[in-house]
Amino acid sequence: MQLDELELDLPPAFEIGSKVRTRKLIRNDGTYPGQEIGATLANKRDTGYIVSIGTFLQNSYIYAVHFIDKGFIVGCRKKELELVEELN
Repeated sequence: MQLDELELDLPPAFEIGSKVRTRKLIRNDGTYPGQEIGATLANKRDTGYIVSIGTFLQNSYIYAVHFIDKGFIVGCRKKELELVEELN
């Protein structure tokens, strides 16, 4: 994606129901209620499932990821996630 290209001009990178893994530590930036700012919401390599897709500042997607083991649903950006390939 180029600097002048909006992420929203492209389809979402993940679909609802996709199993994803975090690429980095996710901390509360103050937008997650009930947790202190800086609290860990998901560790690097935690897995979860996309439960909804929204937008942020009309230029990027936000993926609501349900981390079942933690009991949190956390908004993540595409660069914070990777698809988990499952063997059938």
